[in-house]
Amino acid sequence: MAAGTFEVICEIEPATSPDLRQVRLQIGVLSAVSSVFLIPDNHIGRATVSSIAVAREVIDMGGRAIACLNARDRNTLGFRRDLLTAAAYGVDEFLFVYGDRPESGRRSDDLTVRAMLDEARRFEHHHQRRAPRFRLGVASGLAPLPAWKRDADFVFAQVGFSVDELLRWRSSVDFSGRVYPGVLVVASAQMAAKLSADIPQLSVPDWLVDRLDRGPGAGVEFACEMLCQIRDSGAFDGAHLIPVHRYREVARLLETML
Repeated sequence: MAAGTFEVICEIEPATSPDLRQVRLQIGVLSAVSSVFLIPDNHIGRATVSSIAVAREVIDMGGRAIACLNARDRNTLGFRRDLLTAAAYGVDEFLFVYGDRPESGRRSDDLTVRAMLDEARRFEHHHQRRAPRFRLGVASGLAPLPAWKRDADFVFAQVGFSVDELLRWRSSVDFSGRVYPGVLVVASAQMAAKLSADIPQLSVPDWLVDRLDRGPGAGVEFACEMLCQIRDSGAFDGAHLIPVHRYREVARLLETML
């Protein structure tokens, strides 16, 4: 584990209209438990306000922002445009992801996460006098980390529901940067069923579904408990918390636990 404090990185529900009031509200509420925010990039296959623009909003509100950029929706030229825009607006932290295949089944295929890392480093070198040094992250499943991903500054690990499983994975990975496992608030049994059907590797365990059936707050309680267990393990540098629309409940409970 890298030196430093345990970071709670809260994911923001993105804006799907030209109105950022709800985004600002989320940031304001979650600021009670975190000053670091991950801004998704069309993560639900729908157009959202640019993650770079929202990251700038976070910075203006006094927070720290990590802008997610996915390979699915851009080609190399579009990615270079995004890097220029980010450098001009002082956004210097990114999470690069491949992006789920859109419902249409069509995507831009000339850009990969590996290519994004290489392109961003070339951009830094070319603009070193005028651009900040970027901090670049990648996502990983709970599997061996390819050598090229070890060139990133940080890794966001796949959402899990078992701290023991996360610890086994972490002990098997040789990575000197910061590592943030994902913690998801499963808001309801219905959400659990959809998640398990749509993404088998994120199948929600039966015991958590039982808890959700018994009370609507069980998903928030479990996520906050798991986050604290991850912190107490000492094996990770922080956690990537995905509160979905339960951000108010998450902020209230987590404030009493951290």
